[in-house]
Amino acid sequence: MAQYDYIIIGAGSAGCVLANRLSADPQTRVLLLEAGGPDSSPLIHIPAGYSHTIKDPKVNWLYKTQPTPGTKDRVHVWPRGKVLGGSSSINGLLYIRGQSQDYDGWRQMGNTGWGWDDVLPYFKKAEDQQHGADAFHGTGGPLSVTDVTESNPISDAVVKAGVEAGLPKNPDPNGASQEGIGYYQLTVKNGKRVSAAVAYLHPVMKRPNLTVETHALAKRILFRGRRAIGVSYRQDGQDLEARAEKEIILCGGAINSPQLLQLSGIGAGEHLRSLKIETVHHLPGVGENLQDHFIAGLLYRVITKGSLNERSRGWPLVKEIAKWALLRKGLLTMSPAHVFAFAKSRPDLETPDIQFCILPGTLDSDKFLSEGKFELEREPGLTLAPIILNPESRGSIRISSPSPEEPPAIEPNYLDSPRDQQVIVAGLKWGRTIANQSALDSFLGHEVSPGPEAKTDEDLLEFARNAGSTIYHPTGTCRMGASSDPMAVVDAELRVHGLSHLRVVDASVMPLIPSGNTNAPTIMIAEKAADMILKSAP
Repeated sequence: MAQYDYIIIGAGSAGCVLANRLSADPQTRVLLLEAGGPDSSPLIHIPAGYSHTIKDPKVNWLYKTQPTPGTKDRVHVWPRGKVLGGSSSINGLLYIRGQSQDYDGWRQMGNTGWGWDDVLPYFKKAEDQQHGADAFHGTGGPLSVTDVTESNPISDAVVKAGVEAGLPKNPDPNGASQEGIGYYQLTVKNGKRVSAAVAYLHPVMKRPNLTVETHALAKRILFRGRRAIGVSYRQDGQDLEARAEKEIILCGGAINSPQLLQLSGIGAGEHLRSLKIETVHHLPGVGENLQDHFIAGLLYRVITKGSLNERSRGWPLVKEIAKWALLRKGLLTMSPAHVFAFAKSRPDLETPDIQFCILPGTLDSDKFLSEGKFELEREPGLTLAPIILNPESRGSIRISSPSPEEPPAIEPNYLDSPRDQQVIVAGLKWGRTIANQSALDSFLGHEVSPGPEAKTDEDLLEFARNAGSTIYHPTGTCRMGASSDPMAVVDAELRVHGLSHLRVVDASVMPLIPSGNTNAPTIMIAEKAADMILKSAP
């Protein structure tokens, strides 16, 4: 039986960071297990390749939610990375940290050491910022953060329209203030995706003390009493075991981490007994507190040239492929959002509670909603898509079988909260306000969806229920909290309550979802966790 100091389960954003940092000491033996395969597909490394990997079962779990009452009992497709780099190998490449108030809120909930001043050094440690180092940014870190490689006349006009509508022009939503409008930054370098695997794992893969096993599906964590001692996993049809002398570190993400804990007998005892799983430790918060960002898009027809729709087919696409091959620029370097906007649903709010993903193009809505596919329409268009940043609605992840091959039941409970309903309606109104500014008069034709017939708040909410979906940010299902909190799963050191030698390090530990995309915060959590683990090592 293989023996290691640390076993890391899951080679996503957090797992790649930990594999790098923990194996830096050549005397420390580290095993990294990944259920998916290597990140060898060229489409992973071409930024716009997300339009293929987002639907590719070879690199994607392609989970489906349960029918969701708040969205007309629709089933939502939840892509999750099944490959080295995890979801950072298939995501939209946007680099957003959230607001300082998010992390101060974590600290106020009793999670000492997780305030903004505590976490900022780890954001900076991870980052290699194109604009250079300053009070908010770092250089020399593994993760490249760069500007988009090209502007766009439609996007430029949207930024002007946002300013006309009352938003400040903001060159850096990860700086002093998030509010405003401007161009996103991406985790891209020289026109290629910088996933966590590219940034953290590839440079250290040849370390003799680091073992990376792909196609290795974790079945359960092994215990001696309440001490985690190893993991059972399946690889190439064989059932194998590995032991850890120091710690087991679970990095499966907001779906797979609670799933594996429950499969291992850690969770709500009554639920586990119903599946004939022996309870190792009754921990009812496992799989609860699920949070996700909900998005609904306004679509407009564009009456001028310049939308991405025109460049995505035929001879124009051939030219874009050549441009990427020769210059590493153009359409293939772009993400699903070009321009950001952060706005408030009410003027009395201290910070924004709405984020926009704005793209000078439009997707085929039917294919996106039914199959999760990213396919641009033939007609030129503009998308202004508001996101609920701080949702009150809560869902759950619960296994429905003792088999690790069986996906868990995902209940997102979108739009369950009246406040969330109000915020998405306010976001759609904000989008219309931006679209109606004079800066866009010469660019936009009619509103395609929800369309001019949607006039009242009730109409807009009905549209969101029918056409809104996930923006792929599930968090919170193994949330951090004090031992006095019966629903907390891990403490401020990310150690699982009531057990020893077991931690969870990924987006599932977030007690509240950050105000923005979740990949950068997940990498920050792993950087901070690496320091905590090394300091506590015997």
